[in-house]
Formats: sequence, structure tokens, C-alpha cells
Amino acid sequence: MNFDPNFVPYPSTRYPVYAREGMVATSSPQASLAGLEALRQGGNAVDAAVAAAAALTVTEPASNGIGSDAFAIVWTGGKLYGLNASGKAPANISIEKLKEAQSGISKMPIYGWAPTMVPGAPKAWACLAGRFGKLPLKKSMERAIHYAQEGFPMAATKAAAFIQAAERYKSAGRDCGQKIFDEWFKTFMPKGETSKAGDMIILKNHARSLEAIAETNSEAFYKGELADRIVADSIELGGFFCKEDFSSYDAEWVDPVSINYRGYDVWEIPPNGQGVAALAALNILGNFEFTARENPDTFHRQWEAMKLAFSDVLAHVTDSRFMKEDYREWLKPEYGKKRASEIGEKACMPGPLHPPKEGTVYLATADGDGNMVSYIQSNYMGFGSGVVIRGTGISLQNRGADFSLDPRAPNALAPGKKSYHTIIPGFLTKDGKAVGPFGVMGAYMQPQGHVQVITNMLDFGLNPQQAMDAPRWQWIEGRKIHVEAGFNSEIARALANREHEVSVSLQTSSFGRGQCIVRLDNGVLVGATEGRTDGSVGCV
Repeated sequence: MNFDPNFVPYPSTRYPVYAREGMVATSSPQASLAGLEALRQGGNAVDAAVAAAAALTVTEPASNGIGSDAFAIVWTGGKLYGLNASGKAPANISIEKLKEAQSGISKMPIYGWAPTMVPGAPKAWACLAGRFGKLPLKKSMERAIHYAQEGFPMAATKAAAFIQAAERYKSAGRDCGQKIFDEWFKTFMPKGETSKAGDMIILKNHARSLEAIAETNSEAFYKGELADRIVADSIELGGFFCKEDFSSYDAEWVDPVSINYRGYDVWEIPPNGQGVAALAALNILGNFEFTARENPDTFHRQWEAMKLAFSDVLAHVTDSRFMKEDYREWLKPEYGKKRASEIGEKACMPGPLHPPKEGTVYLATADGDGNMVSYIQSNYMGFGSGVVIRGTGISLQNRGADFSLDPRAPNALAPGKKSYHTIIPGFLTKDGKAVGPFGVMGAYMQPQGHVQVITNMLDFGLNPQQAMDAPRWQWIEGRKIHVEAGFNSEIARALANREHEVSVSLQTSSFGRGQCIVRLDNGVLVGATEGRTDGSVGCV
């Protein structure tokens, strides 16, 4: 990859980090340290990823937890491997049963037990460590357990999430019973007040659950005491889980899918993930030549390509066993050419998107032996469902909120089904060699972030840090586009003249938070973590 390290077209408070023997990039300094410790103890990039992922459940509980889902792309031995550790719906749930339990509903609930699914994150840690790691899972998770047991200081960018969650769950409690959320308040507001920056957060129940997972290679979570506790709470408090939901769960090894863009192969996890939206958009954009990033034509085409890609993906992506359309069609050159020909001079009007609030963490790791990992883990919306299993610290994701209650819809709720999934790890290769992992957190912002990071690096020559820091845009719905403060105002006016409904958003977090590691031809690693989060890039 060619870029000028001295080319700085946008304001940035950070510089890319250079190293040779190993690198860990996360949205939490403590998690980056956990990954580095794994490397220093003889582990590889996979062990570092597992260590950082487990630590992030402690240091960013609003974005992910033990009850999260996960996806990963691993480069090792000259080959890419994909891991889909997304959850499945309970065997005892159905559209009819849910409507009987909650009369009058017309769409999936967002909070409470209904949108919870069997979490995949603990299984992801065990699968990654068992297949490609060099350290026992118990060793990799030591730092995470330490943070939970002894406490960690609340970061400035994380404190607001606690306040927002408290308000959400108080409101949700009025609709589906406050008892469902009692354990959340007991766990994350033990003194009745939300935490602020600098406060020490101690999660002893969380620590004990991590210990049980580490000592049993995740079996305690799926076939042991923790599974029993989750099912018991579900039965008592109105959920749908049975023990077989957990004992039958397994993560799935998959083949990543790709398109070639400007001579590089961009890789994503196939459906039920939405990574194909990024690939479809890039497939369209590959039919244009871009002379400059700061040009109305550039943004107009990016926005239209993203909307066209989403119009297909949102209409059809779900659990691959239930998909009626072949997503591979969106990755063919013919699709890209056809869709590119549909982009005119004015903004088009696709279907609605309505992005939810995000709750996701992304990390990237690399070691001196050439191994690299792109990893993402999520509660989905903030703390997720608001359900915390009593005495365990386990907060459950609310991924099922994306299901439809229309039985004709591709993503209709069904027993044991996986939902459309927003979290996506990305990876870049060239001529069969690894370039590196990249990712941007933030619900439906994620494929949009992937497109922007990739075009920033491959079309406009930005280094990884600049590619992350450049002012972003986000399609919301219809012709509505939010742009970040710092976006060129003259270009925004020019795009408004093309019938885009452009508005500046001061909600920096809504534009995602990302990390990236690039390996140069000489083996040097270049890492970046953007200024929209308080993360760090650690290296050895």
C-alpha cells in the first residue's frame, strides 16, 4: 500500500503508530494492554484478540459484554478464515407465541427478554483460542478477570452511555415490568447513581463468570452453571430460553467473501452479516474514477452507491438458511455496472433505514509472524436488552430486535433462526498477501464506515490514521444524509442542490469508531485508532 505519511489533509490529534513485532488496536487502553500482555507471554495475534475482546466486556460494558455476539476474520498460514459467532433465537419463540405473550405488539420489542438470543462471544473466544491460539484461554483472559475483580476507571467517552441506558430501562420498565431490569441497575448503578469519568467500576460477578468461562473453555456458559442461571431467569421473568438452546449452540467457521477494488481484495463475512453491503457499494464505485475526495461528484456517487447497496441488502439478508436471493449476485461485476448506470445527477429515494443507537466494539491485532485478526463484538443497542442475569454480571444482547413480525418477510422471527446482523469485521489483501484488518463500529454505520475507510486509503492515498479521522457522512433514510462537523460546507451546499437533504450532526459517536492495522511490504505494521473514541494502539 502506498501513502505519504506526511500528507495530512484533515485535522487530527493522532498519528499512525509504527511497529514490527506486534500490534493491538482497540477502543480501550486497558483492552489494548491485555492484548499486548498476551503477545509478551508468547501468544500470537489470535491470543491477543481473545485477550482484548474479553477485556472489552469489562471496560466497555455499554457496547459489549459476555452476552454479546462476535464475528472474526483471521489471517494465518497464508489463508483467511471467517468465524460467525452470532446468536440464534430461542427454540420456544415464534411470532405467534410472542404476540400471545405481549398482546397488541406489531413489531419486535427492543428491550427485555423478547429480543435476546443465545450469545456467541464466549464460544468465539474458545473457538479462536482452540484452533489458532498458542495460549490456554485461561491465560489470555487473566487481565480481563483482573479488571473486573479489582476495578477500572470510567473513561470520559463511556460515561454518557450509562446515563442514557438508565433512562431507557426506567422507561422500558414501565412497559414490560421493572423487575426485568432490576439486575442491570444493581450491577451498573450499585449506589443508585450513574458513573462519571474517573469513577472506579468494579464488576465482581462479571469476574466470576469470566473465570468460569476461562476455566472450562466456555462450556460453563453453554452447558454448565451459567447456562442454568440464564435459563432459570428466563423462565421466571418471561423469557423463552430452554437449556437446549445453549447446549446445542456452536460458532460457525465460514469462508469470507470479497470483491476486488483498485487491485486490492476487500473481505467480509457472508450473511447473516451485512458486510456484503460494503462490498456491493464498492462494486458499484469501482466503475467510477475519482480524482479528489473533496469533490461533490465523489460524495454524490458514494452516497448513491451506498443507498443502492443497502436497498438490496436490507430487503434480503437474514440467516443464510432462509435467504431466497443469492448475495453473490451483488458481488459480480455485472451488478456493479448495472447499479452504477442507475446513478444520475440527482439523489435517489430508496427505502427507509432508521439506524438504531449502536453498541459495538471492534479490535485489530497482528504479530511478528504474520498472523492478523479482525474482530468485532456487540450488545447491539447500547447495553443491549437491559437484561442482566442475576448474580453473574452477564448482560444479554438484543440482536433479535431486528427480526420482523411479518411472517412473509425474509428476516421474520422463527425458532432457532439468526437475524440480520450489523456487526462486520473487514480485511484487506493484495496479490494473495495480507494487508491488514480494519473495522468501524456503529450499527448500520458499519458498512458505510468500511466504504469510507477503504476509499480514503485506496482512492485518495490517506494513511490509516487519516483514513479513520477524515470527516464522515452517514445515510439515514431516503435522501437524508448526516455529515460530521468538519465536512466541507461548500461541498455540502453543492450536494444539497442535487436534492440530498444534508445536515450537520454534532453526535460524533453516531459516525462510528474504528481501528485499522496495515502491514507494509517490508513487514512494518502501521496502526490507527480514531479520535472518536478513547482507544489506543499498543505495540511491541
